[in-house]
Amino acid sequence: MSARILIAVTHLLGIGHLVRARQLARVLARAGHPVTLASGGMPDGREAVGYRFVQLPPVRTEGTDFRNLLDENGETATPERLAARREQLAALARELSPDIVVTEHFPFGRRQLAGEFLALIAAAKAANPRALVLSSIRDVLVAPQRPDRLAEAAERIATLFDAVLVHGDPQVLPLEASWPVTPEIAGKLVYTGYLAELPALPGTPAESSGMILVSGGGSAAALPLFDAALAAARLLPQRSFHLLIGRGVAEADVVDLRQSAPDNARVEWARPDFPALLAGCALSISQAGYNTVLDLLQAGRPALLVPFDAGNETEQALRAAALARAGLARIATVAEGPQALAAAIEGALAQGAPPTAKVDLDGAEGTVAAITHLLAGRS
Repeated sequence: MSARILIAVTHLLGIGHLVRARQLARVLARAGHPVTLASGGMPDGREAVGYRFVQLPPVRTEGTDFRNLLDENGETATPERLAARREQLAALARELSPDIVVTEHFPFGRRQLAGEFLALIAAAKAANPRALVLSSIRDVLVAPQRPDRLAEAAERIATLFDAVLVHGDPQVLPLEASWPVTPEIAGKLVYTGYLAELPALPGTPAESSGMILVSGGGSAAALPLFDAALAAARLLPQRSFHLLIGRGVAEADVVDLRQSAPDNARVEWARPDFPALLAGCALSISQAGYNTVLDLLQAGRPALLVPFDAGNETEQALRAAALARAGLARIATVAEGPQALAAAIEGALAQGAPPTAKVDLDGAEGTVAAITHLLAGRS
């Protein structure tokens, strides 16, 4: 049963939300559904294969200040820009008359953009009253501290959404580990398994053999990790380090990292063959973002996780702790200093490869099955 699907996503800090939304679009398009993905964050330069991609006037944030939306030039996003985004999403819904609308992260997050998500849902329902409305979320969320905001999200889920696709494994990290799951919410949760990227091409670059690979996702949030890794590299001259810097890092910062790197550390921009490099490395040092962790689980290499925890962010710490409990990774912190990080590196190398991960990584099949079931039961 083919269905017209419209996915809406806005990533604000890193690119993890967009990477997951693109994978969702690819998975559903491969299953034979016409898919349109509307992105409201900064362009990532990737090509859309098999689905239609629509770029909204982008917004972003500075660091973890999610209250203040900026445009691509760093200026405050104007009311006119936000109105244009809302109208573009509503116009897409009127044009496509989708059978399914998927809001990535909303209403569990993106409260500052609630107006455009609500306008999208209203327009889709007006164009097609039988349209299903789904939320797509990762395994771990950051719950607001205010009870009224939790109640607001729960009310929207109860009244507007047919289901919540949780791209995770409840045996590893159930949603209630990070979000208060009321009975109303629990009845709409559909766990799909982790939504991993498509398998990498075979072959491992020889350059990664024996290398300590340091990566930080797509944002500048990893700069402290990169600085700490270079400091540890100076203490471990017998080890080879390879730093891959995400495109969200300013070029001037990359120049500084290169200039401060010791002879045993190589610094370059992130590469498309990252999964293959990871598969051959001696040790991975990274943060604990959703997509990074999935790459680690697929590669099966020793891993040292340094979770991003600035502001009120708890997502990566929870995910890293779950992997550590399962014996799949070790945890370190930047705050303890370079000597502690160097010792953690040596400890992780001595421990060797982790056991085979008992984690549901077949989120592609699980997502397609969930969509098929929801369509079949549509009233």
